[in-house]
Amino acid sequence: MSIQLGRSRTIRRAYGIDEIALVPGGRTVDPEVTDSRWTIAGIEREIPIIASAMDGVVDVAMAVELSRLGALGVLNLEGVQCRYDDPNPILDRMAAVGKEAFVPLMQELYAQPVREDLIRQRIAAIKAGGGIAAVSATPAAALRFGQAVAEAGADLFFVQATVVSTDHIGPAGRETLDLAALCRDLGIPVVIGNCVTYEVALELMRAGAAAVMVGIGPGAACTSRGVLGVGIPQATAVADCASARDDHERETGRYVPIVADGGIVTGGDICKCIACGADAVMIGSPIARATEAPGRGFHWGMATPSPVLPRGTRISVGTTGSLEKILRGPASLDDGTQNLLGALRTSMGTLGARTIKEMQQVDVVVAPSLLTEGKVYQKAQQLGMGK
Repeated sequence: MSIQLGRSRTIRRAYGIDEIALVPGGRTVDPEVTDSRWTIAGIEREIPIIASAMDGVVDVAMAVELSRLGALGVLNLEGVQCRYDDPNPILDRMAAVGKEAFVPLMQELYAQPVREDLIRQRIAAIKAGGGIAAVSATPAAALRFGQAVAEAGADLFFVQATVVSTDHIGPAGRETLDLAALCRDLGIPVVIGNCVTYEVALELMRAGAAAVMVGIGPGAACTSRGVLGVGIPQATAVADCASARDDHERETGRYVPIVADGGIVTGGDICKCIACGADAVMIGSPIARATEAPGRGFHWGMATPSPVLPRGTRISVGTTGSLEKILRGPASLDDGTQNLLGALRTSMGTLGARTIKEMQQVDVVVAPSLLTEGKVYQKAQQLGMGK
């Protein structure tokens, strides 16, 4: 539906996750027989969840544990893990500093250069622990460290920035990353993001992306939408990019998974993203609440330490239980932030979807009152959905 913004400007309405609801059909399925498996670059996972490449979320131990539990974690190569031999004292300082001093401290600590030897060490440590070695870098860092990542034996290389495109105009004389060449020549699967439109998602797939990340600015610790004013609400962004995936498969026979990245807190959010067309989700703050998370109960955006324009902040998420409890249960909280796999399977069963593919086809309606209707007491008492 087109909306007249002004005399000479027509715009489109876009929808966020909180504005939609999933509609049960004429069939239900026992959750025990639902199949939540998905595949990325030939790697099959039982849980369609990727832990965000953020310093408060994933370190080597978390990457190994996420792999063991059937999910996936991405280590950020430009974070403290690859700047310091022992990042623990650094993480202690980040957790202890006050709100006003946090950004200056981040800018100071992240000024330490990224070390190639530490990149190789961290990848080797994940592999030695039996984990899937998925690592992340910005396009600029991918130029510098891509070969080292491949030589170290990484299983997946995520090239992520606030916005990534195949058509980038850089300063004269400065080398820019050729995404198609990287996908073709690196020797390991390259996941690319982030984007929010059909056209860009399609171009990234044509460039050879093993998967495409979708989402600009909805993350709990991200301030890009406020600082830059850019983004598309996730429900619309995921649906548009999923349409590109389906068209690309029809054209080429190659299926490129879509990963919804950001704005996802509860099991219901995961279910709605998949119903909009995502194959999996990337989440940060729910995983940062795990006992094993490196953030000490805090979560922060990786653009926060920018020396010129910070686009993230640090939020207190607390510690609510083990990673296993958050992913697989049993849940001891009533707000949908634990047993995320159980929530997905129960939703699939309620909707009559046996597989992720079938979940992507369920009926969706616009429902702005979904999370507030009848929840007066929960909101007043800050329980359940009213927290």
